[in-house]
Amino acid sequence: MKEYGDVYSLTAIKPNTRLFLSHHEGKRTAEDCIEFFNDIERRRAIDSPIPVFTSDNWDPFEEGLLSVYGFLETPPYCGIGRKPDPILVPYPNLKYAKVCKKRKNGRIIEVVQRIVYGDPIEVMKLLGVDSGGKINTAYIERLNLTIRNSLARFVRKSMNCSKILGRHTHAMNFFQAWYNFVKPHKSLRIRVDLGRKKWMKRTPAMAEGLTDHVWTIKELMTFRMPIQ
Repeated sequence: MKEYGDVYSLTAIKPNTRLFLSHHEGKRTAEDCIEFFNDIERRRAIDSPIPVFTSDNWDPFEEGLLSVYGFLETPPYCGIGRKPDPILVPYPNLKYAKVCKKRKNGRIIEVVQRIVYGDPIEVMKLLGVDSGGKINTAYIERLNLTIRNSLARFVRKSMNCSKILGRHTHAMNFFQAWYNFVKPHKSLRIRVDLGRKKWMKRTPAMAEGLTDHVWTIKELMTFRMPIQ
């Protein structure tokens, strides 16, 4: 069996519906980041716009986004010296903001918000910053906490750690399905006031319009995938 060593999980979530969009297991490299964003792009509908991306301060995210949502453009030649080589530039509708947290002695002393791609005013408006909101990574950090609390495979220095990369990915696939279809989220519930029933529980899949009810584990395990 091939020795793989440390494995990191990259995760993506849609904040307004809490839908767990994608994950990728691998190393902390730009190549893994490119695979991750390629997977997100494959799940995007043709008629839907490129989403507004937010993340923490990790440089490979910029390279990964630029590789997937960018194109080669040759800078203008001024007529002196050798002609410039083509460079990768982002699509005009790519929007990306990140949160940079500065720490000292293990404590956060400053949080800097930076717009990497896109018009700053438009990005801020889409993120709701102009109406009292702020750029943050709270939703994805909460998802990562739920993953660590739910999957013993992420407990370090224990007998539960994954031994095979493929099975580790399969475990994440199952968690993703459970999170989206089985686990109701309190923040997604809606008020109904039907007798004793005051609230209707909803899962991310319900909020996204993928289903109309909370699934059971049995329903999830016996669901027949349509032939692609």
